[in-house]
Amino acid sequence: MQSNTRRVQQAFGVSLPYLQTPRLTLREYRPGDFDSFAGHLADPESAAFLSVVDRPTAWRIFGAQAGLWLLHGAGWWSVEHRQTGLLIGTIGAFFRESYPVMEIGWNTYRAFWGQGFASEAAAAAVAHAFEVRHEPKVRVLIDPRNEPSLRVARRLGFAYEEETELFGKAIGSYTLERKA
Repeated sequence: MQSNTRRVQQAFGVSLPYLQTPRLTLREYRPGDFDSFAGHLADPESAAFLSVVDRPTAWRIFGAQAGLWLLHGAGWWSVEHRQTGLLIGTIGAFFRESYPVMEIGWNTYRAFWGQGFASEAAAAAVAHAFEVRHEPKVRVLIDPRNEPSLRVARRLGFAYEEETELFGKAIGSYTLERKA
Protein backbone atom coordinates (compact mmCIF):
# COMPACT_ATOMS: atom_id res chain seq x y z
CA MET A 1 0.00 0.00 0.00
CA GLN A 2 2.76 2.43 0.85
CA SER A 3 4.50 1.99 -2.51
CA ASN A 4 1.25 2.82 -4.36
CA THR A 5 0.91 6.00 -2.33
CA ARG A 6 4.48 6.97 -3.15
CA ARG A 7 3.87 6.35 -6.87
CA VAL A 8 0.77 8.54 -6.81
CA GLN A 9 2.62 11.32 -4.98
CA GLN A 10 5.45 11.19 -7.52
CA ALA A 11 3.05 11.12 -10.46
CA PHE A 12 1.28 14.26 -9.24
CA GLY A 13 4.29 16.20 -8.06
CA VAL A 14 4.56 19.65 -9.55
CA SER A 15 7.01 22.46 -9.13
CA LEU A 16 5.32 25.82 -9.27
CA PRO A 17 7.68 28.72 -9.95
CA TYR A 18 7.67 31.76 -7.70
CA LEU A 19 8.07 35.02 -9.56
CA GLN A 20 9.09 38.31 -7.99
CA THR A 21 8.82 41.87 -9.17
CA PRO A 22 9.92 44.95 -7.25
CA ARG A 23 6.57 45.03 -5.39
CA LEU A 24 5.00 41.60 -5.86
CA THR A 25 5.44 37.88 -5.30
CA LEU A 26 3.57 35.51 -7.58
CA ARG A 27 3.08 32.27 -5.65
CA GLU A 28 0.85 29.19 -5.40
CA TYR A 29 -2.76 29.36 -4.32
CA ARG A 30 -3.20 28.63 -0.61
CA PRO A 31 -6.40 27.74 1.24
CA GLY A 32 -6.18 31.05 3.10
CA ASP A 33 -6.44 32.91 -0.23
CA PHE A 34 -9.91 31.61 -0.93
CA ASP A 35 -11.98 34.17 1.00
CA SER A 36 -10.48 37.05 -1.01
CA PHE A 37 -10.83 35.09 -4.25
CA ALA A 38 -14.50 34.25 -3.57
CA GLY A 39 -15.23 37.81 -2.47
CA HIS A 40 -13.82 39.14 -5.73
CA LEU A 41 -16.00 36.82 -7.81
CA ALA A 42 -19.11 37.61 -5.74
CA ASP A 43 -18.71 41.39 -6.14
CA PRO A 44 -20.73 42.64 -9.14
CA GLU A 45 -18.33 45.55 -9.75
CA SER A 46 -15.17 43.43 -9.51
CA ALA A 47 -16.59 40.61 -11.62
CA ALA A 48 -18.33 42.85 -14.16
CA PHE A 49 -16.36 41.38 -17.07
CA LEU A 50 -16.21 37.86 -15.64
CA SER A 51 -19.28 36.28 -14.12
CA VAL A 52 -20.59 36.88 -10.63
CA VAL A 53 -20.57 33.49 -8.91
CA ASP A 54 -21.55 32.04 -5.56
CA ARG A 55 -19.05 30.61 -3.07
CA PRO A 56 -19.36 26.94 -4.15
CA THR A 57 -18.75 27.90 -7.79
CA ALA A 58 -15.83 30.12 -6.75
CA TRP A 59 -14.34 27.10 -4.92
CA ARG A 60 -14.55 25.00 -8.12
CA ILE A 61 -12.85 27.76 -10.12
CA PHE A 62 -10.17 28.19 -7.42
CA GLY A 63 -9.42 24.46 -7.41
CA ALA A 64 -9.47 24.20 -11.20
CA GLN A 65 -7.08 27.10 -11.60
CA ALA A 66 -4.69 25.62 -9.05
CA GLY A 67 -4.95 22.23 -10.77
CA LEU A 68 -3.87 23.58 -14.15
CA TRP A 69 -0.28 23.36 -12.90
CA LEU A 70 -0.63 19.55 -12.77
CA LEU A 71 -2.01 19.32 -16.29
CA HIS A 72 0.26 21.73 -18.16
CA GLY A 73 3.00 22.95 -15.84
CA ALA A 74 1.33 26.35 -16.20
CA GLY A 75 -1.56 27.96 -14.37
CA TRP A 76 -2.54 30.70 -11.96
CA TRP A 77 -0.62 32.40 -9.17
CA SER A 78 -1.85 34.36 -6.18
CA VAL A 79 -0.34 37.83 -6.23
CA GLU A 80 0.99 39.01 -2.89
CA HIS A 81 2.33 42.46 -2.05
CA ARG A 82 5.93 41.87 -0.96
CA GLN A 83 6.10 44.62 1.65
CA THR A 84 2.75 44.05 3.36
CA GLY A 85 2.01 40.38 2.58
CA LEU A 86 -1.50 41.37 1.46
CA LEU A 87 -3.14 39.32 -1.27
CA ILE A 88 -3.94 41.72 -4.10
CA GLY A 89 -5.23 39.43 -6.87
CA THR A 90 -4.40 36.59 -9.23
CA ILE A 91 -2.40 36.24 -12.44
CA GLY A 92 -2.44 33.36 -14.88
CA ALA A 93 -0.21 32.03 -17.64
CA PHE A 94 -2.21 28.98 -18.70
CA PHE A 95 -3.70 26.98 -21.54
CA ARG A 96 -7.36 26.54 -22.36
CA GLU A 97 -8.46 23.06 -23.40
CA SER A 98 -9.18 23.98 -26.99
CA TYR A 99 -6.44 26.50 -27.78
CA PRO A 100 -2.69 25.85 -28.07
CA VAL A 101 -1.46 29.40 -27.34
CA MET A 102 -0.66 30.30 -23.73
CA GLU A 103 -3.12 32.80 -22.31
CA ILE A 104 -2.32 35.48 -19.77
CA GLY A 105 -5.08 36.60 -17.41
CA TRP A 106 -5.22 38.96 -14.44
CA ASN A 107 -7.57 39.93 -11.67
CA THR A 108 -6.70 42.70 -9.24
CA TYR A 109 -8.93 42.87 -6.18
CA ARG A 110 -10.87 46.13 -6.04
CA ALA A 111 -9.04 47.63 -3.04
CA PHE A 112 -5.87 47.57 -5.17
CA TRP A 113 -7.17 48.94 -8.47
CA GLY A 114 -5.32 51.80 -10.14
CA GLN A 115 -1.91 51.12 -8.57
CA GLY A 116 -0.22 49.39 -11.51
CA PHE A 117 -0.26 45.94 -9.94
CA ALA A 118 -2.00 44.26 -12.90
CA SER A 119 0.61 45.58 -15.34
CA GLU A 120 3.48 44.56 -13.06
CA ALA A 121 2.16 41.04 -12.46
CA ALA A 122 1.18 40.54 -16.11
CA ALA A 123 4.65 41.67 -17.26
CA ALA A 124 6.19 39.04 -14.98
CA ALA A 125 3.87 36.33 -16.33
CA VAL A 126 4.66 37.30 -19.94
CA ALA A 127 8.40 37.28 -19.20
CA HIS A 128 8.03 33.82 -17.65
CA ALA A 129 6.13 32.57 -20.72
CA PHE A 130 8.79 33.86 -23.12
CA GLU A 131 12.04 33.49 -21.17
CA VAL A 132 11.43 30.30 -19.18
CA ARG A 133 8.84 28.38 -21.17
CA HIS A 134 9.97 29.70 -24.57
CA GLU A 135 6.39 30.18 -25.75
CA PRO A 136 6.40 31.74 -29.23
CA LYS A 137 3.28 33.80 -28.58
CA VAL A 138 0.85 34.62 -25.77
CA ARG A 139 -2.66 36.01 -25.88
CA VAL A 140 -5.17 37.77 -23.67
CA LEU A 141 -8.94 37.73 -24.00
CA ILE A 142 -10.56 41.03 -23.01
CA ASP A 143 -14.14 42.24 -23.08
CA PRO A 144 -14.17 45.29 -25.38
CA ARG A 145 -15.77 47.39 -22.59
CA ASN A 146 -13.01 46.57 -20.08
CA GLU A 147 -10.91 49.69 -20.59
CA PRO A 148 -8.57 49.11 -17.59
CA SER A 149 -7.55 45.68 -18.92
CA LEU A 150 -7.22 47.05 -22.44
CA ARG A 151 -4.79 49.67 -21.09
CA VAL A 152 -2.74 46.95 -19.39
CA ALA A 153 -2.63 44.93 -22.61
CA ARG A 154 -1.55 47.97 -24.67
CA ARG A 155 1.08 48.91 -22.09
CA LEU A 156 2.58 45.42 -22.45
CA GLY A 157 2.55 45.55 -26.26
CA PHE A 158 -0.40 43.25 -27.03
CA ALA A 159 -2.03 43.90 -30.40
CA TYR A 160 -5.62 43.20 -31.39
CA GLU A 161 -5.86 40.01 -33.44
CA GLU A 162 -9.54 39.14 -33.77
CA GLU A 163 -12.94 38.97 -32.18
CA THR A 164 -13.68 35.56 -30.72
CA GLU A 165 -16.22 34.07 -28.37
CA LEU A 166 -15.81 33.06 -24.74
CA PHE A 167 -18.71 31.47 -22.85
CA GLY A 168 -21.15 32.76 -25.46
CA LYS A 169 -19.92 36.37 -25.36
CA ALA A 170 -18.00 38.30 -28.02
CA ILE A 171 -14.53 39.09 -26.76
CA GLY A 172 -11.34 40.54 -28.21
CA SER A 173 -8.25 38.39 -28.63
CA TYR A 174 -4.93 40.26 -28.34
CA THR A 175 -1.56 38.66 -28.96
CA LEU A 176 2.09 39.32 -28.27
CA GLU A 177 4.92 37.44 -29.96
CA ARG A 178 8.27 36.64 -28.40
CA LYS A 179 11.05 38.75 -29.82
CA ALA A 180 13.90 36.83 -31.46
